[in-house]
Amino acid sequence: MKVSLKGSKIWLDGRLVDWEDAKVHVLTHALHYASAVFEGIRVYTTPKGPAAFRLKDHLKRLFESSKIYMMDIPYNMEELIDAVRLTVNANGYRECYVRPIVFRGYGTMGVNPLNSPVQVAVAAWEWGSYLGSNAPMKGVRCMVSSWRRINAQSLPPQAKSTANYANGGLAKAEAVKNGFDEAIMLNTEGYVTEGSGENIFRVKNGVLSTPPASAGVLRGITRDTVLKLAQEMDITTERVNITREELYTADELFFSGTATEVVPIREVDGRQIGDGSNYPITAKIRKRYLEVVHGEVDGHEDWLLYLR
Repeated sequence: MKVSLKGSKIWLDGRLVDWEDAKVHVLTHALHYASAVFEGIRVYTTPKGPAAFRLKDHLKRLFESSKIYMMDIPYNMEELIDAVRLTVNANGYRECYVRPIVFRGYGTMGVNPLNSPVQVAVAAWEWGSYLGSNAPMKGVRCMVSSWRRINAQSLPPQAKSTANYANGGLAKAEAVKNGFDEAIMLNTEGYVTEGSGENIFRVKNGVLSTPPASAGVLRGITRDTVLKLAQEMDITTERVNITREELYTADELFFSGTATEVVPIREVDGRQIGDGSNYPITAKIRKRYLEVVHGEVDGHEDWLLYLR
């Protein structure tokens, strides 16, 4: 999806600027050496007004990612919350996607990042279903990528860094070029990790499983939400290594993520998943998830931060 919103606002280094004026130098370190970390957050309409879902958890991970990459964010948690609030409200959004990014700016060229300044931006835009408008109901077609998920000894998977998404981008492009909607990536040991930008879940005999962090997955905020909601609904959950063939024999598979939300997978490598259309546990979790993010049920008010 092309994002071009001339006339809207972006928060950049402490102030709101026009969309078309949110610029960086062509020698920005992050452009050349992927020295950036980011988050993706959704804002939803609720009976009490627009609310950012699990905003503090996302920003906590942003600070942790920055620490891993030795970037000291020049703002504290409350200042970044205010930046999100200012950006969303300046653009008049009631529902939107929010992208905070911390990056090394223009300083010195060369691989060493330490002499380049740390900059921060927050952008927001309206974003529908990440995997397509039909994906939540019909599911998506996937292929297991020939590209392996990065190993923790090479790059830290728990940091949500732009460098990691070059890995996912190769897998996504391969899948799309081959006529699929999304890729599923294995790690170097051959176990399932995640999609190009989503966590993955498997249902078999009523048990909901997802790869453990040790497999090389990002500990997704939505992944954590799904696990908590499933436990509340008395669905047995486990974090366990999943093999490629266990994808094919699953009763249900689905992706989770902030942009993706909860989307069923109907096919992997030409193998139909389940009966190809009816995924009751996925549907049950998706329904509960949407109720929670829209503030329609009690019990998770702490996950909603109201912006007005």
